[in-house]
Amino acid sequence: MTRATPPAKPPGRPRAGIDAAVFAATLGTVHELGYAGATMDRIAAAAGVAKTTIYRRWPSKGALITDCLVDALGPVPLGGGSRREDISSAIRWIAAKIGEPGIGAAFAGVFVDAVSDPSLREVLSTRLQDPYRIVLQDALDEPEHRVLLLIDIIVGTLLHRMGMTGVPMVDADVDALTGMVLRHFADPGGPA
Repeated sequence: MTRATPPAKPPGRPRAGIDAAVFAATLGTVHELGYAGATMDRIAAAAGVAKTTIYRRWPSKGALITDCLVDALGPVPLGGGSRREDISSAIRWIAAKIGEPGIGAAFAGVFVDAVSDPSLREVLSTRLQDPYRIVLQDALDEPEHRVLLLIDIIVGTLLHRMGMTGVPMVDADVDALTGMVLRHFADPGGPA
């Protein structure tokens, strides 16, 4: 009786394992060296992979950072309750995420790069912003321009604070930001 030979496993780590290693190395490197210091060479070394492995998956640092942020942020946790609860939970969620090591610096750095790179702006818009915009539009039943303003106010304020102080916004200031935003966005079609 002959036994079937199990199929040979492909060499190397599975894609999900490589992605996870590269994402962790990216955020760690950005946290340690800043956005500018987080070169593809340094990220590859920290992840324990060849630089070509990274470039096969991401054509640029901006594309890598964008996918890294999408992975790190995960879905926006909306409670499905009232508009006030959904907006409040979204603000507190993104404030906490931006405060995690490497995320705020990665966010701010990729935005700066996008100012002079139209293709990176497109990647940021379609891969990072649009999924959250669509979820918020559906949850809040608001037009795109109002949800984009909501995102701009919240993320812009949080990143500005991080950039100006080097630390995330403290809870009391997140509470104040939430209160200001709710005054303008808690009611459907309210001022904005």
